[in-house]
Amino acid sequence: MDAYLRMVERSRSRHTKFSYKNALQVFSEVLRKQSMDPASTPIENLTEDLLSPLVDHLNAFSPATEQLYLQAVKGFFLYVDSERLAGINQSRVAVLIKQRSRRPGVRYPQFPANDIETLLNKVENVDNLIVTLDDEEKLSDIKLRAYRDRAFLITLADTGFRVHEACNLRRGDIDWNEQRALIIGKGDKQAVVRFTSRSLQAVKDYLAQRAALDGNSGRQLSSLPLFARHDKGAGKKVKPMTPTTGRNIVKERVEQFLGKEMVGKITPHSFRHYFVTTALRGTGNLKIAQELARHKNIQVTQRYTHLSDDELDKAYHEVFEKKK
Repeated sequence: MDAYLRMVERSRSRHTKFSYKNALQVFSEVLRKQSMDPASTPIENLTEDLLSPLVDHLNAFSPATEQLYLQAVKGFFLYVDSERLAGINQSRVAVLIKQRSRRPGVRYPQFPANDIETLLNKVENVDNLIVTLDDEEKLSDIKLRAYRDRAFLITLADTGFRVHEACNLRRGDIDWNEQRALIIGKGDKQAVVRFTSRSLQAVKDYLAQRAALDGNSGRQLSSLPLFARHDKGAGKKVKPMTPTTGRNIVKERVEQFLGKEMVGKITPHSFRHYFVTTALRGTGNLKIAQELARHKNIQVTQRYTHLSDDELDKAYHEVFEKKK
């Protein structure tokens, strides 16, 4: 798997490598459930049949993530075959993926918007996030991470940032008066991202907790990352968070407030889904939602126009009951 990822790194973008690495981590979890720990199982034992439990596992993910992860694992099987490490039937790999994965036109489960609301309500109170797990860890470090995680999650939900975009933010990127940031987004295009008062206040609270660390960095404040690592590896240095750290924050806080069964069902990108849906329902304007989400193709935004049964019931009665 490591050799395959090194090959991917040479030919694909850094973000693609992160996605492929996550895909293989998920595949590894599935293999362990099949009593085939990748750390100890000979590669010769790899068969196409292991794709079936993987596809079943990916049903909890969004369709886009499912397709991306299957593409990554399909590439891994092709790599194993090309290196003659195991006898893989590539035709069967293609058939299994085509037969078992979801197809266009199938109604997908809605992402867990209510659970995201519950999570956001919990993290609004920073005291909920301050949990002592290690007796040797300083309370100040625990508080710093709590304030960071709170600011990070609220920012994802209120701005629609992709996880790597949020991690790349610097303090100087934010115009505090205009409540916006100028970034280089997907496709190396310049974009304006707007902040709510709630998200900016959460960021300010976090930076206030980080003031001493930033002040001792010897660097201009504007050049420092907006969201920094606070682990033993970073020490007293102000290092930017990585997308992996961002995903771990979501995973840790989802498990803390929603339980283990929701881990994997809410990812950093789920907050972007939440943002787009909120923008669309709040404005009722597809074009505005497209611009706020920075979708190049409006058809991507249209995926969020589905309505729940409750919303349809309410709309129906408001329109037709008034006629009587």
